[in-house]
Amino acid sequence: MHDSDYEYVTFARRANGVLVMTLDRPDKYNAANEQMHGELARVWKDVSADDEVRVVVVTGAGRAFSAGGDLEMVQRMAGDHDRVSHMLIEMSDLVENLLDCSKPVVSAINGVAVGAGLVIALLADISICAADAKLGDGHIKLGVAAGDHAALMWPLLIGLAKARYYLLTGEMLTGAEAERLGMVSKSVEPGDVMPEALRIADGLAAGPQQAIRLTRRALNNWAAGSRAIFDQSAAYEMLTFMGPDVVEGAAALREKRAPAFPSAARRGD
Repeated sequence: MHDSDYEYVTFARRANGVLVMTLDRPDKYNAANEQMHGELARVWKDVSADDEVRVVVVTGAGRAFSAGGDLEMVQRMAGDHDRVSHMLIEMSDLVENLLDCSKPVVSAINGVAVGAGLVIALLADISICAADAKLGDGHIKLGVAAGDHAALMWPLLIGLAKARYYLLTGEMLTGAEAERLGMVSKSVEPGDVMPEALRIADGLAAGPQQAIRLTRRALNNWAAGSRAIFDQSAAYEMLTFMGPDVVEGAAALREKRAPAFPSAARRGD
């Protein structure tokens, strides 16, 4: 696994087997375009196959963890059956490859994390989050169903009532609120995110490797047992990419205005 194999993901190896993986598109707040999304889907297989890696710490370059899917990519996908079909497969690969990764993953959530970025942040085994970071699922505000990881993981992490509230409203949480609800493992002061993530990763790297990996595998069966929910939500998200609401949602985000979703218009208007 080398930097040359990836354009928007960089790697730093520590002597103890800790791999620091950085989402590296800081000029776009690490939002994923098509290339980056594909890299994030396949990197976990490379991590699993790398015998020198014991633990992964994943973070974002600059001020953000990841702003989710690049808006230009969203606009290219809208109404395009081939792009949407490809994304459905790739979205599944991202979630399943991360869950099936044989090495423990620690997320260092240094700033805003939404959409595809939140997939990695919350599917990590241990999540360390800046107390002032902003987390949320913006699918509803874009005009598409909440797919990615949301219907799969949010009820497991914070309970169904809270998951319904945040996924249906699209409201954001701070890192401190996310810790209180049980969404992330721990929230810390912004400057302490990476030191704390590395402290935990160093401990895992020095621990009993088979015991840690098998414990991780068993715990992830909570998510694996609900993968039918993920498949359904992913399909629903891609279905709504074929409708008119996402076109208006993306335009409203780009123009920084309130959306006027066609599906919300009254009959006769």
